[in-house]
Amino acid sequence: MKFTQIGNRLIGKNGSETIWIEPWGENSLRVRMTKEANMDVNDWALIDQPKAADAKIVIQETELIEPWIKEEREQHALKTQVASIQNGEITASFNGEGWLTFKNSEGKILTEEYWRNRDRIDRYCVPLRVDGRELKPITGASDYMLTLRFEAYEDEKIFGLGQYQEKVLNKKGAILELAHRNCQASVPFMLSSRGYGFLWNNPAIGTVTFGTNRTEWIANSTKKLDYFITAGKTPAQIEQQYANAVGKAPMMPEYGLGFWQCKLRYKTQAEVLKVAREYKRRGIPIDVIVIDFFHWTKQGDFKFEPRDWPNPDAMIAELKEMGIELMVSVWPTVDSRSENFGPMSKEGYLISADRGMNINMNWMGETVFYDTTHPGARDYVWQACKKNYYDKGVRIFWLDEAEPEFGPYDFDNYRYYQGPALQCTNIYPAMYAKGFFDGMTEAGQENVCNLVRSAWAGSQRYGALIWSGDVSSTFRALREQIQIGLNMGIAGIPWWTTDIGGFLGGDVQDKNFHELLLRWFAFGVFSPVLRLHGERVPHIQPKQAVIDGVTQMFTGSDNEVWSFGEENYEIMKKYILMRERLRPYVRECMKEAHEKGTPVMRTMFYEFSEDEACWNADTQYMFGPDILVAPIFELGQRSRKVYLPKNQLWKNAKTNEIIEGGQVVTVEAPIGEIPLFVRAEKEYPIYA
Repeated sequence: MKFTQIGNRLIGKNGSETIWIEPWGENSLRVRMTKEANMDVNDWALIDQPKAADAKIVIQETELIEPWIKEEREQHALKTQVASIQNGEITASFNGEGWLTFKNSEGKILTEEYWRNRDRIDRYCVPLRVDGRELKPITGASDYMLTLRFEAYEDEKIFGLGQYQEKVLNKKGAILELAHRNCQASVPFMLSSRGYGFLWNNPAIGTVTFGTNRTEWIANSTKKLDYFITAGKTPAQIEQQYANAVGKAPMMPEYGLGFWQCKLRYKTQAEVLKVAREYKRRGIPIDVIVIDFFHWTKQGDFKFEPRDWPNPDAMIAELKEMGIELMVSVWPTVDSRSENFGPMSKEGYLISADRGMNINMNWMGETVFYDTTHPGARDYVWQACKKNYYDKGVRIFWLDEAEPEFGPYDFDNYRYYQGPALQCTNIYPAMYAKGFFDGMTEAGQENVCNLVRSAWAGSQRYGALIWSGDVSSTFRALREQIQIGLNMGIAGIPWWTTDIGGFLGGDVQDKNFHELLLRWFAFGVFSPVLRLHGERVPHIQPKQAVIDGVTQMFTGSDNEVWSFGEENYEIMKKYILMRERLRPYVRECMKEAHEKGTPVMRTMFYEFSEDEACWNADTQYMFGPDILVAPIFELGQRSRKVYLPKNQLWKNAKTNEIIEGGQVVTVEAPIGEIPLFVRAEKEYPIYA
């Protein structure tokens, strides 16, 4: 491989392959590779202008020696180059064969590419012809299939990657699809226990495998290899350097700190106001109330149905007088009968199909998703929503179906303004959030927050609050939510929430569901956003199935805190008041997320990285820096074991008992309580 230096960039050439490595913020490097004449210009998740850094680049000549003729060294020596680039805590170095290794400032290998080929420098000969990085041309196309391989390490633990419905926190050993689905969000940043973070800066469909024999990243169709790697002495340092590279969340608005009321679905203006007034009558703090989907005329009209919502201006004004913000659902689906379908189709603002009929979804109408990668499409949808919602006083939007939820997920069939879906579809939810963020910011709003049902790396900088999708109303689903929230935080998404009680299948008359709801509600208090939602069965069908040619959507049973019996009501009311007392603490956590990219929900090792036991603690977590939370995940469970990190005194938040850290304790957990501990030197009004 031949190396040159241009400014702070180390450039390697090997035949048609060109590789760039350059500093990208503190203690961080960006690596790009192409076989094209020019490097693809997309920065994807990375911010265009990273903090300036001076790299130390060294290029040296060496010799390649065939091991079986080493005695004839002078006759058969081949000249080649080796090179390295250092930026603070991290150094990347190429050997004479072009194999890449990353080390920290102490010389420890963080990770290195996996090659099983002939290495004439180290005498390590494995003629399998497996390369560490490959851009293989796709026959008959101008694009490539990309594979990047790294060595595997037995001691490595891997966290982050986004939202996958499974209970395992440590992703070592996992195979993960790099694609979005309902309840799945690929946010391809990982934090390693070996002291580095890695962003796969590619929105293409693919997979990542964290095997025992190697780690392997694959993009099915792409133009280049692109990744960011950062080194640090603590998880917090790594996380902050990553946040500097991809952006941070705005400051959470004040209404994001309290309780949000939602259900499937409030059908009318009168119903919304009735619920809001009842919360106020009962003296229960409430910050946001939500109007869910199918409040509109047709999908893609982006406006209230005037029959059911005759005076939204007055409704919103009354809610604001009560101190309640209204959140309104927006879907990216545009019905062929919508008033906007023709204009958007004509301008190329809709996703297109490469084959077959261009219908992306046929649920409640034949619809096509608008193309969020198209700047014109983003502006068109925002202008419609501004006119019909924002100008009436709506300041928070629910951006649903943000994957988008293709039916089926035939990614090879869809095409965007940005390119084939195979190459760029994972950027869709981030651009969805960006369209509204840009519009609201331009309108003068500060601290934008919108609820979005998917995310990609960098979504947080557009004010995206992610929730975990249409999960089931089961204890298994509740157990899965803890690792999802923690891994989303590690992946750089500090604003995250769930449907309290789960979305699918919660029977309002079922005592077991009531127990699940209470346990989930307690978990929700110690989530970034406390939000009650769910479809709740039995369903209530509309009186008229079709009105003006539009199929009418059913609704679910009542889902307010008083809908499940007096005893359960008192417990949920207690939890809402607990969250309200913690508002100053939550505000400080949100400030840290805004300023440093720090997760609000934190793995135990994030705060206590020197405590080995904390790297294995996957059923408890830190809510902010000081509160240890140990949720209950099983029906009928009334106690659980909790590990208290060492070198710290802990206080039981309920009993005020002081306990030495470094041990496992058993804690009682009656149905109306959640095990909580705080650092003993701290005072928080968790209990009244």
